[in-house]
Amino acid sequence: MRRREQSQLEQRVQDALRDLRPFLEADGGDITLEEITPEGVVRVRLHGACRGCAMSPMTMKAGVEEAIKRVAPSIKAVEAVNMGQVV
Repeated sequence: MRRREQSQLEQRVQDALRDLRPFLEADGGDITLEEITPEGVVRVRLHGACRGCAMSPMTMKAGVEEAIKRVAPSIKAVEAVNMGQVV
């Protein structure tokens, strides 16, 4: 992927996360983009209450992944990372 395309993709992902952030913050959490791999996998880090929440897998699948794929259909998957490990 060319640098400009990568930059545009990252901006779309950041915009999707920005739109989700108020909902996560309302529950005491947050989310940040860690990386977008060349294979089209977005890796995000959950913070605060979201980090250990039992509902975080559902939030990731039904909320975060859906929002990101809506604005960036080329994304294959979204994964949460914790301390450098994919969870």
